[in-house]
Amino acid sequence: MDTDLTGKVALVTGGSRGIGRAIALGFARAGAQVVVASRKQAGVDAVEAEIRQLGGTALEIAAHLGDDQAIEARVENALAAFGRIDVLVNNAATNPHFGPLLEATAAQWDKIRQVNLRGVFLVCQQVVPGMRERHSGSIINIASIEGLRPSKLIGVYSISKAGLILLTQALAQELGPFGIRVNALAPRLVRTDLSAALWQAPALAEAVAGRWTSPRTASARRSSSPRPLRPTSTGP
Repeated sequence: MDTDLTGKVALVTGGSRGIGRAIALGFARAGAQVVVASRKQAGVDAVEAEIRQLGGTALEIAAHLGDDQAIEARVENALAAFGRIDVLVNNAATNPHFGPLLEATAAQWDKIRQVNLRGVFLVCQQVVPGMRERHSGSIINIASIEGLRPSKLIGVYSISKAGLILLTQALAQELGPFGIRVNALAPRLVRTDLSAALWQAPALAEAVAGRWTSPRTASARRSSSPRPLRPTSTGP
């Protein structure tokens, strides 16, 4: 990576595994101070240790995007530690249902919406005020190719990612005049724990054949995305 993020503070949700871990490490290599947020303490502790081995500075926070109070506390802890957040990467996501869309339970539908959309909305609410004050910031939402062209058997997840893309476009229009760039990235399906039910089951994997990539490849563009901002920037 040739981007210099020295002095910048980046918050990466879902930063303990897969794409999120690769992004967090990429930011650290570029000189950023990284807040690694995810559900499980052991996971964020491990990534924090990796960042420190690289000579970087990191703060690990264990919290769930389905918990409103935890989201608020997570951001407050990050601000208390570093004073600001320059880059927000909304990477955390869930998908408890693999199968026909209408066979999903209401609880599965609600959980996917709560984490993949509502959680992103709430984190942005907490982070954006500081960015507006500084007239500078970058928000990167990790969407998916499934939000553009859904595959069979992951329809509920695809709908949530389509919503995330529209959320990104709406925020880009509103926040661009304040010097805040808002972008969504839509990678192919990535072989991570989140998608294991797909790539480990031949029948399911066939339904999404040709849409796979790796966490390292998927994170490459994300790591270099934040760059000096112009007040007229409005996103994609």
